Amino acid sequence: MSDSSVFAASAARESSAVSDDKDVAINAWRGIAALLVAYFHCRQVTWIGMQQFHRMSPAIDANTVISYLTFPVAWGSAGVPIFFIISGYCIHRAMARKLVADPCAPLDSLNFLLRRFARIYPVLLAALLLTLALDSWSETFVPVSRKINPFDLHAFIVNLLSLQGVAGKTFGSNGALWTLSIEVQFYLVYPLLIALRRRIGMRGVLIFVALANIASALIFERHQIVVFTSYWFAWTLGAWIAEAKVLGVRAPARMGLVAAAVALAGCAAFSLAQYAAFQLWAIAFAIYLFAALDKPMHTNFAVRGVSWIGEFSFSLYVVHLPIFVLLGSFFFRSVLQTDIWVSFAFTAFAVAAAFAFYWLVERPAMNWSTSLKRSRR
Repeated sequence: MSDSSVFAASAARESSAVSDDKDVAINAWRGIAALLVAYFHCRQVTWIGMQQFHRMSPAIDANTVISYLTFPVAWGSAGVPIFFIISGYCIHRAMARKLVADPCAPLDSLNFLLRRFARIYPVLLAALLLTLALDSWSETFVPVSRKINPFDLHAFIVNLLSLQGVAGKTFGSNGALWTLSIEVQFYLVYPLLIALRRRIGMRGVLIFVALANIASALIFERHQIVVFTSYWFAWTLGAWIAEAKVLGVRAPARMGLVAAAVALAGCAAFSLAQYAAFQLWAIAFAIYLFAALDKPMHTNFAVRGVSWIGEFSFSLYVVHLPIFVLLGSFFFRSVLQTDIWVSFAFTAFAVAAAFAFYWLVERPAMNWSTSLKRSRR
């Protein structure tokens, strides 16, 4: 083998290793976002809350110290825009490479939607059936948890069609499913985004979506109608990052400080306007990701551990709430606890249950989705 061949092979291996590390790091953020959202909900379902706990003037012990240390989890809903940013980045990344190489590269819309259907809907259907079973059990314990919405046939169909937030509430106790309807709406509109991108470019699309985002919030959000146009900006930011990185665009220096400042602004805005906080958190994480992708990513044991949770973060996201509600109903009859340790135990149980759900439901759905992609080559 010639020196040039050896060099090329070595460069290819190095490039592959860097790519793998970046994928691990992105998956780690999926895991962090899923854990953040899950634990945020667990505290709501099982614990009395920071204000009430503080009013009790608890003794200084391990429970008190740990309880106060969980204060940042009050902004746990920041995990949702992280999910959307990563989704936009990962889904558009392959198409971005094609469009940069050939601006006329076609998108097989039907195959894209079929693969997304195979990836999402088996998991959604199983999650709805699991919610039905767990909520039916939870309702046998009196008093019934206030976290349980109707879970009748109408609610089931509304959620199965991803119309929760538009035509009805989320199914039973599984309030986290509101974001899944947003995600499905993204997929349906993605081919239109690609068509618009061909005309006005990705930057033009981002500006257009930002304006639509604001208009949608003013028109729909005030009436508590949850549609993708109010949240598509986060997803489109991820897609824009994917395309910018394919083009080799690099972030200016010290973007990490800017990201931190914007994230803190989102935390400050949360109690006044949750919608505004969501947008600020999306911008903050987009800035962070845009800068982080420029740097070599050396993953360690901790990152790979969180990345392992990221592998089944979707499963954790769609099953954790009904599990928490059932555990709270079974052990405490829905009475909120002063002991913070309970929330950790419940979260650990939900992670284990989600891992089992992943192997039983999500992994086969992933394989089905992948097989559809291969069959169209």
